[in-house]
Amino acid sequence: MNKAIDILGGMDAETFLRDYWQKAPLLIRQAIPDVGQPVDFAWLSELASRDDVESRLIEYRQDRWKVEHGPLSARRLAKLPDSDWTILVQSVNHHLPHIADILWRFDFLPYARLDDLMISYAPPGGTVGPHFDSYDVFLLQVGGRKRWQISGQEDVSLVDGAPLKILQRFDADQTWELGHGDMLYLPPKYAHYGVALEPGMTYSIGFRAPTRQEMVTQFLVYLQDRLCCDGMYADPNLAPIAEPGRIGADMVEQVSAMLQAIQWDRDTVTDFLGHYLTEPKAHVFYDAPEEELDEDEFAQALAENGLRLDLKSQILFTESGVYANGERLEITESDRPHWQALANRRRLAAGVYPDTLTEALYDGYLHGFWHVH
Repeated sequence: MNKAIDILGGMDAETFLRDYWQKAPLLIRQAIPDVGQPVDFAWLSELASRDDVESRLIEYRQDRWKVEHGPLSARRLAKLPDSDWTILVQSVNHHLPHIADILWRFDFLPYARLDDLMISYAPPGGTVGPHFDSYDVFLLQVGGRKRWQISGQEDVSLVDGAPLKILQRFDADQTWELGHGDMLYLPPKYAHYGVALEPGMTYSIGFRAPTRQEMVTQFLVYLQDRLCCDGMYADPNLAPIAEPGRIGADMVEQVSAMLQAIQWDRDTVTDFLGHYLTEPKAHVFYDAPEEELDEDEFAQALAENGLRLDLKSQILFTESGVYANGERLEITESDRPHWQALANRRRLAAGVYPDTLTEALYDGYLHGFWHVH
């Protein structure tokens, strides 16, 4: 029997993936009623004021959209009116453990696809307008009530000159009011329009959906860092020419032959994905321990307390490699199951581990990639 998943309202993963994932919206009443301590506006404001956190303030007044990007000062936020604005803070899972725990509950989907948990707060009338996202998203209501309208329309024309991607036309197919704990899943490019009816938050669990252009560009960057092409351009048999301004056919042929020597295979692409999918975003930094344990102290702490990934860390693995925060780890084959367990569970249980694993974990600990409890 397939396992029922609480956050899918008791639906099993097979049914969800077959009938809804990237196919159809799904409303789940009381999907996650227990979210732990709600993140109030004061805490979001503090995060939005930091330069290592992505945030936005969106207002809609007199038929005009206004967007301010963080850091947002406390003085600016204190002047906000009682309605018609929204503050959005990205990657709150990097800063609060109980928010990270919500994100990793979506483990019926590959961690390679998970992006972050964004929190938006809005008083009555707060909205980011009718729009669509290019990625899958789960929208969890936390506190208050919010009206969501959705549409399977094909017209995705946008308002010219708006600072947001606002749809020119929005024709709602369905309308729901979401209360605390209710959650709405939307496939990519499914138009939606949310308006706060009461002060409250939306926890948005978003998924990575890089464009083909981004993937190709990043793959070429990956190749650039690893290519080693010997030799130099040479033309010892160059003949006299009448048009010195022309790029000759011989030069084109020689350079074409050089470029055709660049090759890759499935293993190359697999290795690229391991690096690319675990690479931290530009604003992410790790904090080394304030009082470093030496190796023996670290091994003892690991044995007694276990280890957990930093909230900002990502570990993924393939058949041939393990990747952490954009780097391929040098591991022994005997240690592989432990690394895979760390990637899947984001923690290691207390215990005595092989010296090779403990040494590698100690190096990551010094960089702030993971912590002993």
